Amino acid sequence: MLAEAKQAFISGNYKIAEPILQQMILQGVRNPEIFQMLATVFYDKGQFNKAIKTFKRALEIDPTYTDASVGLSIILNDLGRYDEGKEVFDKAQKVLNQRKGQSDPYVEEKLASKHEELADLYFQYQRYSESLDNLLKAQKLSSRRAEISLRIAECFTKIGDIPKAIQTLQNLVREYPQFNQARLKLGLIYYNNQNLAEAVQQWENILLREPSHAEASKLLKMAQAVGITTTETYV
Repeated sequence: MLAEAKQAFISGNYKIAEPILQQMILQGVRNPEIFQMLATVFYDKGQFNKAIKTFKRALEIDPTYTDASVGLSIILNDLGRYDEGKEVFDKAQKVLNQRKGQSDPYVEEKLASKHEELADLYFQYQRYSESLDNLLKAQKLSSRRAEISLRIAECFTKIGDIPKAIQTLQNLVREYPQFNQARLKLGLIYYNNQNLAEAVQQWENILLREPSHAEASKLLKMAQAVGITTTETYV
């Protein structure tokens, strides 16, 4: 029955999956995956209260079941209950760390992705400190450090901590010299803070590596228009 329910669930045929999942629950089957799938079905149908209760039931059976904690926190975030969503996710991560006692790259990436999702929500509502906090947690868990560091710098910029934004990007450029997005961002921060020479240097470095980089060329011309001259001309 579980295999049949999973096949229907994965294919998106919730009308077939739901009664099978309900039947297994009535039979007393204690499997967190069953409750997680059923909660997802409820969520898809807009039955949020049922979904929340069912996700919580999955976590009662197995507090380390990441899919259930992620699903529950997503619903809470959708309902505007951000602090509750964060609490659910942080609790799941704590329990997982206590039980396993060692890192699991797959699980850590899932946890990092969830922190990034929470960071997006906080950023959207201009709660930049909370967004930064989640990005810093994601950075510790994920192998995508460069991408996350770029977003951390953006949060520092929004908060008004320009020195930390610059430091984050400088470290990023040193560690990943080919990461042009970091150089573009660093140059813009310098430009917006009247440090035009440093801005030009970052954009010139991009063009030395990639002469056809359109955005760097455009930004360099913008700097030149306000009186900065360079020793080279880029087409």
